[in-house]
Amino acid sequence: MSWAPWVLLRRLPAVPRLLLASQLAFNIGFYLVVPFLAVHLSENLALAGGVVGLVLGVRTFSQQGMFFLGGGLTDRFGVKPVVVVGCSIRIAGFGVLAVVESLPGVLLGVVLVGFAAALFSPAVESALADQGRRLEEAGVVTRAEVFGLDAVASKLGSVTGPVLGALLLGVPFWVTCTIAAGVFGVVLVAHVLLLPRDLRTGTGDVEPVTAGWGQVLRNRRFLAFTACYCTYLLSYNQLYLALPVELDRATGSQGALGWMFVAAAVSVLLLQLPITARARRAGPTRALPLGFALMSSSFLLVAVLAPFEPPSGAWALAPAVGFALLLYLGQMVAVPVAQDLVPRLAGERRLGAHFGVLASAEGLAVLVGSTGVGALLDLAAVPQPAAAVPWLVLAALPAASAVGLWLLTRRTVRTTTRAPEPVGAP
Repeated sequence: MSWAPWVLLRRLPAVPRLLLASQLAFNIGFYLVVPFLAVHLSENLALAGGVVGLVLGVRTFSQQGMFFLGGGLTDRFGVKPVVVVGCSIRIAGFGVLAVVESLPGVLLGVVLVGFAAALFSPAVESALADQGRRLEEAGVVTRAEVFGLDAVASKLGSVTGPVLGALLLGVPFWVTCTIAAGVFGVVLVAHVLLLPRDLRTGTGDVEPVTAGWGQVLRNRRFLAFTACYCTYLLSYNQLYLALPVELDRATGSQGALGWMFVAAAVSVLLLQLPITARARRAGPTRALPLGFALMSSSFLLVAVLAPFEPPSGAWALAPAVGFALLLYLGQMVAVPVAQDLVPRLAGERRLGAHFGVLASAEGLAVLVGSTGVGALLDLAAVPQPAAAVPWLVLAALPAASAVGLWLLTRRTVRTTTRAPEPVGAP
């Protein structure tokens, strides 16, 4: 088989393969439910747009906002116990969402679902960063390529999950949640049986959990990078909040939502590794601003077209398709380069804490941004001049980040992030 990610994956030892398989399974379970959560909240529970935005923001903040805790626990106790506990909590969260119908119950469910990822995601990401460094030093693959494979695994899960979710739109929501809980049950068993007990990313097992946080807070370059980068997740989350609104405006239905995720994610499966190789050679000073500029252009595209009546037929989907593809393209350019840059800014120490704090800042941006954008998106529900407003606001945020990241990398990290060329890069 000549598919590039498969060829690269075969060169990896067992532990990074297991970690990448974990990312695949995490995303299948996640995308099975979360892309359709807004539909459930608005249609089945009749919640207003602002409340839906708040619920989605709470879910993301309970996940991303608590990554600093998961990262610190990973540095202190190792990868395996944190991943196992996180998977157990996510199973419980999906169980709650399967049975509740009140807003407080939904909030409890999304907090559990989010906090679970706040445990296992920084553990897996920091372990991949550490394993990637070792593989790069051994000349097997580069760390950027490992994170490129991570993106491919994640998007392969985001293909499978929405397809299953779209097929299950006609069944009760509790059935979908139960299936997602089953997926994480399989992940839990796999990690209990296969993940090494001694897999660590910290500096030792005698430091307190808070030791890494002090190092992060003293790292001004990393904090500046975090402030610029945190708009990425807010932008990406609009696939769940803003994209359904655009589909309703254009077609009167959200029926194409699952297939939109599939089309965009397939582009990642085909293009991620070649784009990662080129972005890495270009360096963060070019790749990061370009990636965020592409994200900004995805919102500008819809802003230009949203005030007008949609055309008939399949052309009505054109703004939504362009939005998703440009947003994914920006992610493909920026994210692996950024993930490779984080350990370098951290001095290759206490990676759990650094990845955790970065994700927590992203979660705070989503919590604040999604609540405000959720209310603004009511303007975009029907074609009118004001329909462009929420999209213009969304475009301004990654555009500002593009400028900030260009200034930051140009001044501080340009000479510290060069590395050997990727093995087998085109």
